[in-house]
Amino acid sequence: MKINASTISLTVDDVAASHGFFTKHLGYSEEVAAEGFAKLTRDDAVDVVLLQKGIEVLPPEQRDQRAAGLILAFTVTGLEAEEERLRSEGAPITMPLREEPWGEKLFQLTDPNGVIIQLVEWTTPV
Repeated sequence: MKINASTISLTVDDVAASHGFFTKHLGYSEEVAAEGFAKLTRDDAVDVVLLQKGIEVLPPEQRDQRAAGLILAFTVTGLEAEEERLRSEGAPITMPLREEPWGEKLFQLTDPNGVIIQLVEWTTPV
């Protein structure tokens, strides 16, 4: 098997709210959208599909589920500058910037549907 692309599909209560968050704060652009659906893309990251909770394209047993317990992590450079930019934009930083002893610097923000996004930069362990 050869994987040609990667996409994460998130079932959310409000597609428009997550769409706006990902495009405004994370640099995604809309590839395609319809009622209850949006596919967002970046050249350097996994594509994101947003599905409206209850949408009929999902099997019945999945329709009432929504994104929960998931952390969508992106490895970046210039982490401090990204945190500063996001704060200045009013993005909800829900875990402040910190550095772990194994060399991981990170912070988290949460979109309007509760999707947790973690930005990470790896450094030399302290």
